[in-house]
Order: sequence, then C-alpha cells, then structure tokens
Amino acid sequence: MLLSELASKLININLTLDGEIALVKMNRPKALNALNNDTLNELSEIFECVKEDGSVRGIIITGEGKGFVAGADIVQMQSYKSIEGRKYADFAQGVFNQIECIEKPVIAAVNGYALGGGCELALSCDIRIASTKAVFGQPEVALGVIPCFGGTQRLPRLVGSGISKEMIYTGRQVKAEEALSIGLVNKVVEHEELLNEAKNMMEVILKNSTSAIGFAKTAINRGLEIDLANGLELEKDIAAISFGTEDKDEGMSAFVQKRPAIFKK
Repeated sequence: MLLSELASKLININLTLDGEIALVKMNRPKALNALNNDTLNELSEIFECVKEDGSVRGIIITGEGKGFVAGADIVQMQSYKSIEGRKYADFAQGVFNQIECIEKPVIAAVNGYALGGGCELALSCDIRIASTKAVFGQPEVALGVIPCFGGTQRLPRLVGSGISKEMIYTGRQVKAEEALSIGLVNKVVEHEELLNEAKNMMEVILKNSTSAIGFAKTAINRGLEIDLANGLELEKDIAAISFGTEDKDEGMSAFVQKRPAIFKK
C-alpha cells in the first residue's frame, strides 16, 4: 500500500511526508493519545508500509496536543485477565519491536506526557528529543500491573537498573531536564522548536549512507543483547558486509577526492 493511500485511511494517527521524512503524529488528543488496539494497529501498518517504501529514509514520531502518548487505554484493559493481558502485551511489544528493528532512523519528538506505554514507545525509538513540556513515567504499579510494552527491559538498558527500578517502583513522573540528566533523552529544546529540532537532526543523519545507518542500528541493537566478545564478532561480520556496498566505494572515494559524497537513496 502506498503511504498516501494509507494516510487517508488512518483515524487515530496523522501521517505526512516532509521530503524523505515520514512524520507520524499520534492524534487522540482528548485521550492524551492513549494507545488502544486501533491506534496500535495503525502504528503497525505505518511501520510496515514505511519499511518497504524506499523514498522514506527517516521517521519522526510525535503527538497532538498535550500528550505524546499518555499510556495504554485503561478502559480497554480494565476487564482483561491473565490471558488477555499477556496477549495485549505481546501485541504491543510486537508493534514496538517493528519500530526498534526497522533499518531506518526513528526519532521521538516528545511534546508532552509520555507515560506508561508512551514512555515505552519513546524507548523503542533510536533517539529521543524532548520539549521542555515533556514528562516521562512508568506508573503501572499504581494500577496493580507492571510495564509490559518493553519498559522493564528497554528502560534499564538505557538508564541503568537503579534509576529504572526507582521510576517503576515509585511511578513518579520525570520532567524533561531530569530525563536529560539520567540519559533518558538525548536533548531538551523549547516546546516551539521541538519539531524543527527533530527534523534538523534527521536531515543531518540522512546526509549519510542509508545502508551504513541500517547496519549500525542492527549492530547496536543486537549487540546490546549479547556479551562483548560476541558483540565484537557481530560488529566484524556487519562491517564486512558494509565494505562490500556501493556506499562504501562512494564514501571513501569522496573523502579521498575531498568532495561531498553522493550516496544512493
């Protein structure tokens, strides 16, 4: 399906193109963009489509209104028992794995509340840029459950186990500047500059080799799951593949010839 065709069918998410960048805007502002089944399905469809669309080289996710995503839809989950809860966690994790594993850069432009599933959505992105109005948190224990869209696994890998346990055990909210200090976000900018900052960073990224970015993302993500010795072996294997690409030939030739590289799109 073409992105333009998909965009016209979406209800809970706005999808627009800005050159080579797909802008994914969560759009349930009355519910602070809370994730229900329909929204997760749409997010999955978007990333499946973007994965196959060679004209899109980067993705930015943000939210409409005061929320980035203020969590999962509690009304929907209230009646779930163990089996339904596990199925829902499996479904949401699958969608977020699509985001984490796509071989294209994904930036979360966090404009407001990123709580529960919203924090977990941001964690599945490669880079997080926060507005001064952004707020992060994993408040699930107050509901009698645990973060289950990846939060207990991705958060410790990003900020360490001690801070993760504090955030998850207390459920407290973390504002943008603290999120920066603990390594939860890469950058904090004024609210009005958020999207411009995300687009500017993405444009810098997209000046580089598409294939090399994809290889680097794969090496980093897979390397986090294994020990250092095996990670280094993985790095050598992926580096070997990158040395066989046209982008490698162009990039190194351009460097020697002291000219800008022109990579294949």
